[in-house]
Amino acid sequence: MSMDMTIIGDSGLLDTLQHEVAVFARRAEQTRLGGVGQVRNSMDRAAYLLLNRLDKEGPMGVKALAASMGIDSSTVTRQVAPLVDTGLVKRTSHPEDGRAVVLQLSPRGQSRLEEVRSSRRQLMAELTHEWTPEEREAFCTLLTRFNTALSARMAAHGVPGVPGAEQPSPS
Repeated sequence: MSMDMTIIGDSGLLDTLQHEVAVFARRAEQTRLGGVGQVRNSMDRAAYLLLNRLDKEGPMGVKALAASMGIDSSTVTRQVAPLVDTGLVKRTSHPEDGRAVVLQLSPRGQSRLEEVRSSRRQLMAELTHEWTPEEREAFCTLLTRFNTALSARMAAHGVPGVPGAEQPSPS
């Protein structure tokens, strides 16, 4: 079946899907999926994603961090500045080229990231408490697949800063 026929046959379902994705995006941004307790809403999306990437991939330069996140270097520089100022990220010299700067998660940043992750895990547990483990796994699989397809589409359409079909970082 061609994509056109699929769209025609599933137009009601696709309308529901696009609406639910829009509602999800709005609610996620409103709450920043900030978790529960004192940690709730205490870290914005950009900071969380940067800290998470540094934690998962280790110390790296601004260009490498930007490329791995699909954003430009100036955006990373702007977003990292307050994280450095608050001691969550450290700037160090590259071990092989002292002129180059390497960004890495500080011990304070690691601790803060784990607080936020724990709070967000608790929120996810609350939101899905009536789901079976299989439903949670299926939702994660489908959401990852959706995000991967979205990244691939953006890369194929030449959206600046999107490095190919990047795999979303788990967390």
